[in-house]
Amino acid sequence: MMEAGFLGVSASLTGRRWVGPGIEIERASEAMAQATALPRPLCQVLARRGVPPAEAMAFLTPKLADLLPDPRRLRDMEVAARRFLAAVKRRERIAVFADYDVDGGSSAALLLVWLRGMGLTATLYIPDRIDEGYGPNVEAMSMLAANHDLIVCVDCGTLSHEPIAAAKGADVIVLDHHLGGETLPPALAVVNPNRQDEEGDLGHLCAAGVVFLMLVEARRQLRVAGQPTGPDLMALLDLVALATVADVAPLIGVNRALVRQGLTVMARRERPGLVALADVSRMDTAPTPYHLGFLLGPRVNAGGRIGKADLGARLLATDSEAEAQGLAARLDQLNTERREIEEAVRLSALAQAEDRGLEAPLVWAAGEGWHPGVVGIVAARLKESANRPAVVIGVENGIGKGSGRSVAGVDLGAAIQRLAAEGLVLKGGGHRMAAGLTVAEDRIEAAMERLSELLARQGAGTGGAADLRIDGALMPGAATPELVAQVEQAGPYGAGASAPRFAFPELRVSFAKKVGEKHLKLVLHDGGGQKLDTIAFGAFDSDLGPRLLEHAGARFHVAGRLEINTWGGRSQVQLRLEDAAEA
Repeated sequence: MMEAGFLGVSASLTGRRWVGPGIEIERASEAMAQATALPRPLCQVLARRGVPPAEAMAFLTPKLADLLPDPRRLRDMEVAARRFLAAVKRRERIAVFADYDVDGGSSAALLLVWLRGMGLTATLYIPDRIDEGYGPNVEAMSMLAANHDLIVCVDCGTLSHEPIAAAKGADVIVLDHHLGGETLPPALAVVNPNRQDEEGDLGHLCAAGVVFLMLVEARRQLRVAGQPTGPDLMALLDLVALATVADVAPLIGVNRALVRQGLTVMARRERPGLVALADVSRMDTAPTPYHLGFLLGPRVNAGGRIGKADLGARLLATDSEAEAQGLAARLDQLNTERREIEEAVRLSALAQAEDRGLEAPLVWAAGEGWHPGVVGIVAARLKESANRPAVVIGVENGIGKGSGRSVAGVDLGAAIQRLAAEGLVLKGGGHRMAAGLTVAEDRIEAAMERLSELLARQGAGTGGAADLRIDGALMPGAATPELVAQVEQAGPYGAGASAPRFAFPELRVSFAKKVGEKHLKLVLHDGGGQKLDTIAFGAFDSDLGPRLLEHAGARFHVAGRLEINTWGGRSQVQLRLEDAAEA
């Protein structure tokens, strides 16, 4: 028998059990409310984030200057920055070799824009996902080395021993964040917080964060030498924020400050590429992590997934409005095509995964001809459906190329790297939340069985797929614009820092209208004169929409995230409803 959930909800209208804050969180939030006089709902959010009462006010107003680590804490950082500056001073030929995703494109753009500010034009090289695969390859590195003095590999390179050795005649710097192996490639410098000889306390940085720290160190070295310190680094934080959110890096520590400041920079609309991208995405409000992760990021990624690999990086780096508009339009078109391809693969993969069962430590699927550019997105969809790590593999000519996404607390990259060490996959690696692999078709079953074992040891599969986490209960009268603004101060929210979700008990429906094919607009009230405007996106994908629409006067517990809805010049609190249960 399933244990009773928060407000007694063990099986909601979407089949989920509601899980409220534990007794420790309740006690911590009560103590914080008494010590700080902050609203109790906000204290519940801060307590869940592990913020001590004495640090609450500082947490609500994070300053990058306070949180930015000394770049020299990372091994090889001083060497990398010194060689990079030497190339700038001597006007050497510099090539930037980047991964084809948002983090790689943003990392490349950071360097290209900074170098342009110093009067240098660097060569951009991004490998084709299908023809070349992930990371440096021997042919490309040999070619670049023949025509360049310095090659900077961003968001890749940590495991690329042979390709980096092939870069004869050029120095190679690696700025990466993917999990390192027991040995490092023969590069002049490998700056990576996830090297095995690093402490790992900066392991949550994405590659763009590492590149930004290298530019901070370069600025320090220039200042010490009494030279001009180069372009304004704070103006580059929009690129760092985009990469951090799109790469699903946890929004904790310095990442939180980087994204928060980066959103402020982005709102100024000074970077032609991001302005054009926001316009084709029909963004009409100030940017949020949602916009970065679900509107901008997928379009930047579309070039690397199904189009020309360097489109995204070129868009982010350009200073031409005309070029930016053309590139953004092309990426928007590619993103539409990507969605169509993705949906076909998603349906097939989901059916296959459901046949295997969604309760195992690993959810996976493999199919002939599945486009390698969408398997990562489909893996993310499976992960969301099952609350389990997921891997999706596309097979062609006897070789499977797959991508995986993980859940909190389960290190998928390390497990896949273990598979590679054991010889079950041809190659593989990544980081905690996302990883890739290449595997022979006849070894897929064995590799996935072993991966499931490794993930089970980390606790994968123990969490209920039907659990909905609730931060606390509110009444409609407490859902004020002031509270929403205060809760937003504890953000930004995203990976590793999920947005607060509140439950509202025993409300009745006073208005319900279907919007489009899947959505539902509601007005809920508590019987005491207080009402709550509500929107439920995708409500008709489950029993949620039909039951609330035909409510027959019933009372419901509802749960979701509070937001400010601006429409027609008016702003008011709205509940983005995710679930409901009959009271």
